[in-house]
Amino acid sequence: MTVAVTTLRGFGRRIAALFALSVALALPAGATTIDTIAREAILIDMSTGTVLMEKNPDQRMPTASMSKVMTMYMVFDRLKSGRLSLDDTLPVSERAWRIQGSKMFVELGNQIKVEDLIRGVVIQSGNDACIVFAEGLSGTEEAFAAAMTEKAKALGMNDSNFMNSSGWPHPDHYSTVRDLATLAVRLIEDFPEYYHYYRETEFTYHGIKQGNRNPLLYRNMGVDGIKTGHTEEAGYGLIASGEREGRRLVLVVSGLPSMQARADESARLMEWGWREFDAYDLFAAGETVDQFPVWMGQAQSVPLVVERPVRLTLNSTQRRGLTVTLVGEAPVEAPVAKGTRLATLRLEAPDMPTKEIPLVAGADVERMGLLARMGTKARHLVFGGS
Repeated sequence: MTVAVTTLRGFGRRIAALFALSVALALPAGATTIDTIAREAILIDMSTGTVLMEKNPDQRMPTASMSKVMTMYMVFDRLKSGRLSLDDTLPVSERAWRIQGSKMFVELGNQIKVEDLIRGVVIQSGNDACIVFAEGLSGTEEAFAAAMTEKAKALGMNDSNFMNSSGWPHPDHYSTVRDLATLAVRLIEDFPEYYHYYRETEFTYHGIKQGNRNPLLYRNMGVDGIKTGHTEEAGYGLIASGEREGRRLVLVVSGLPSMQARADESARLMEWGWREFDAYDLFAAGETVDQFPVWMGQAQSVPLVVERPVRLTLNSTQRRGLTVTLVGEAPVEAPVAKGTRLATLRLEAPDMPTKEIPLVAGADVERMGLLARMGTKARHLVFGGS
């Protein structure tokens, strides 16, 4: 029979103590939801993958220069695989040299060092540097854009399509704030050795010094990336990320009316995410949640363990409303092999999707011998026990 239990021995006390403490220490509840003037927005706590707020997250939109993050993902992937090095050089075509918009000011026919091109894209938002990368890595910008789209699908960005390397306006060049947040998370996770370029505030090339266009880098608020974007159709957008006390947030906003609005609204949303939510570590990987009854085993119970860390991001309302349930078929009949899934840890809170965490046997439990099994069955028939 399936049973739902919330107080199996140490399990209930562990959760109750943890969240009684968190509620007792919590400040009076502030805003647990927030609106924004951005046309599209999403805010994610990377430490748990929790979406803290969203507005039109799956609406297709022009990406402007925010799609340059995908260009850099492609470059970093080449660097990490060893197919490209920071000291390699790539040639500047006439097409790259003539491109308009934000520029690194590469010289026609020159060979540009890869590391300089990276800073030209990341810091200076150079459309010319993007084309140098595209042509150098794929032969043509069209081929590079097709590879960008293919990589996006592999990353789970199912509502994105790229027609060029820079975000230059094109009716078939689009993404969503959810997809761009997925991209930002993967960029940070997959290439930590290259992420530092995004926190640099200025770069000088060809005698021209340009500052990083990310306004949050200058506000001393823990933000260390990632990329702005602007066209007339897209409005003002930003992919931002920053870390405080072990919690990294990723924000994507688009469709804002001005540079000042982009700076102020992005800062407001990031501060809200850090202020109104906290992350709670419930169990470490391999930690025992409780003991689970075993029938006909050489031990009467087996430890239930989590295979991966269990961490939740919650606001004060969610903390107070959290319910934790252990669901499983009890008892389990021996033999039990270590790693066998036996139960589920179900976590529910207001305005939070239900999370179900698999619980597995933390040890082997051998079956009783024949005589012991006969005695156990006899006692069960007479007394109804196990």
